[in-house]
Amino acid sequence: MDGSAARRAWTDQAEIDDAAFRLEGAPAEQALEWAAARFAPRLAFATAFGPEGLVLLHLIATRRLPVDVFTLDTGLFFPETYALWRRLEAHYGITVRAVRPGLSLEQQAAGEGGALWERDPDRCCRIRKVDPLQEALAGHRAWITAIRRDQTGERRHAGVVEHDLRYGLVKVNPLLRWSSAQVWSYLREHEVPTNPLHDSGYPSIGCWPCTSAVSAGEDPRAGRWRGLGKTECGLHVRDGRLVRRESELERS
Repeated sequence: MDGSAARRAWTDQAEIDDAAFRLEGAPAEQALEWAAARFAPRLAFATAFGPEGLVLLHLIATRRLPVDVFTLDTGLFFPETYALWRRLEAHYGITVRAVRPGLSLEQQAAGEGGALWERDPDRCCRIRKVDPLQEALAGHRAWITAIRRDQTGERRHAGVVEHDLRYGLVKVNPLLRWSSAQVWSYLREHEVPTNPLHDSGYPSIGCWPCTSAVSAGEDPRAGRWRGLGKTECGLHVRDGRLVRRESELERS
């Protein structure tokens, strides 16, 4: 196999542990540059255009890092999200690849019944997000995520670099140590385009049928799948378990 050791086709636990230790307190751009040097061109970043994702998109785009950037287009984004997608591509001169489900909304309704998100949101997320992500990551060796440790109970145990057991890849989490305040300060400082829904009480934005505004004092993710006992789409798991909010973990 040609190429340097930085482009080996395998990644052992010792290498992951070493990278996680070295990058724990490093700036996000350093983690991204390490990932690009180690895994490109088989390195992906999936963004839903949330604030954290926009920080990483800005860093990737302005540094021209060789990362496959895509979004899981469920067909159920808010109009504001689709408009932001187009604006970001024009702003940075990049293409954010659309990854779409194998079933259109009409085909899903024919096979599963209408408004599946109301009756079985986990299955809807699997069809429209989880399975498409699995296919999109095929052939890659690592993927970048925008998770932060203070978002959920399980995420607080994540490493900057770790094995992703579900997808069989290395997972790189450059923003783990960031707070929401740091994220928004960065976006304002660098004039990164954001979703206007954030100014209308939507701190976390997903598909429009499953996202509602959040009241003062509520958990920032309280508006996701409100009343359905669900707070994650299932993209992020640890040791085979769905990531849930800390309050739910404490009750389990």
